Amino acid sequence: VVSPGLNPLHFPKYERYMANLLHDNPDIKIVHSHNGTLGYYALKSAKDAGVKLRIAHAHNTQIIRDSKYPLKLLCKQLLPGAATDYWGCGRDAGIFYYGEKRWKASGFILHNAINLSNFRFQPEVRSRLRQLHQLEGCFVIGHVGRFNLQKNHTRLLDIFASVAKIVPEARLALIGVGELEQSTQEKAKALGLQDRVLFLGQMANVNEWYQAMDCFVLPSLFEGLPVVGVEAQAAGLPCFFSDKVTDEILLLPDACRVSLEADNEEWARRILAVRQGKSDRAAGADIVRQAGYDIHEEGRKLQEIYLNMAACADASRAK
Repeated sequence: VVSPGLNPLHFPKYERYMANLLHDNPDIKIVHSHNGTLGYYALKSAKDAGVKLRIAHAHNTQIIRDSKYPLKLLCKQLLPGAATDYWGCGRDAGIFYYGEKRWKASGFILHNAINLSNFRFQPEVRSRLRQLHQLEGCFVIGHVGRFNLQKNHTRLLDIFASVAKIVPEARLALIGVGELEQSTQEKAKALGLQDRVLFLGQMANVNEWYQAMDCFVLPSLFEGLPVVGVEAQAAGLPCFFSDKVTDEILLLPDACRVSLEADNEEWARRILAVRQGKSDRAAGADIVRQAGYDIHEEGRKLQEIYLNMAACADASRAK
């Protein structure tokens, strides 16, 4: 049976789905939710079904104000009571979801790890992709993210406009889809940048596009610990994050955060400074591995944690 999903209209059906799933699979010992505040429904169902190990996993530092916003606020308050363990992709996300006191007492960070071999810098891939898309000789600024309010594409275009005034051969490569894609395209046209901005849509080879970029810019209004930031640094890219992105994202020496209060010209100046430097892009993947973002290592760690948690729970029930 396929899950009905976390649509408010389907919540009763979703809770029945979870109840039946857990009833029919009594060997399930752990429920681990990554559904933001709405993960409350999965964890509450698991609690009602007698599942002793219930992990809430925080991935963000703010809640988008949409039609579900009041419900999400309520679920945020109820979430800790439905969980037994409090995890996050990083410190700031954990504090936002569970509160500083609870996070300091029992929070646990599991990194948003990646397959580093897919993102390690490859000069031949860079050359092939840049040639294919007529980007040879261009300064390519990259961005990967859904077109929504959080990712702040409108500000990204303003920043890029300031860059393009100084460097006409600059290009902005946007990978992603979303509800604000059309309005972003319209703004690019209004700024006269339609020939310099590449709207690439949803790509199967995002890892290769990191190779083609010269730097990565993420001016988000809020973030937990963005996977795209880890990927970009694994590819050895100089990265510029807004100050609303947690400082935990700074893995490479030349990665930095720039205040959203800074003007577009300051962003442009910081970005264009990388053209003067020579970074060792091949070192990026090894630095990211040392920081704890290798999917193979983190996968083994997660497996060990699950097994230890289940063994402890079994021992407790046996007493």
